[in-house]
Amino acid sequence: MSLNIPALPFDYPLDMARAALVIIDMQRDFIEPGGFGETLGNNVALLEAIVPASQAMLAAWRQAGGLVVHTREAHKPDLSDCPPAKLNRGSPALRIGDVGNMGRILIAGEPGNQIIDALAPVAGEIVIDKPGKGAFYATGLHEMLQQRGIQQLLFMGVTTEVCVQTTMREANDRGYDGLLLEDCTESYFPQFKAATLEMVRAQGGIVGWTAPSTAVLRALAAL
Repeated sequence: MSLNIPALPFDYPLDMARAALVIIDMQRDFIEPGGFGETLGNNVALLEAIVPASQAMLAAWRQAGGLVVHTREAHKPDLSDCPPAKLNRGSPALRIGDVGNMGRILIAGEPGNQIIDALAPVAGEIVIDKPGKGAFYATGLHEMLQQRGIQQLLFMGVTTEVCVQTTMREANDRGYDGLLLEDCTESYFPQFKAATLEMVRAQGGIVGWTAPSTAVLRALAAL
């Protein structure tokens, strides 16, 4: 059954049997005070603010029986999967692999690399450790989704203009119809989020659709 979701640039026809909710990088080091994001001088309260809406969306999606995918930006402890072009950029004071307040920065298994408790995965949900900004690079995610017959992806997470947008563009190139949930994504720079929303839905949805999570929640409640 197709659910009609009011969205921009036009309504999104959601088919739960072919859809997955993709939650990008809601990790402690990005979201929580004292983590990597705050250490770099960012206001993590901006990202924390989307947690309640994201929780509500995740709970409703689970109740509807939808597939959930969680991603974490994470590297091997020896950094063999982190190219110099990524490793050598960013703050010179704190780089990938350095020790931060929550363990080594962006290293798989470290405390700061874990998904926040409020959105923690449960049994049966896909969890992807991704070495790139996009969730499809070097992860096998496309194959996992294809095995399950997934063609539609609803996106939440951080940050809007980096890992979320990169993943949406990767998904678009692979033939998925992507819907970005406006109140369930955020950036340390509000103007970057606003620009990304405009880019996603520009020119008739060149990358995908955008909508508030309440539009999806109302449709799911109708089920």
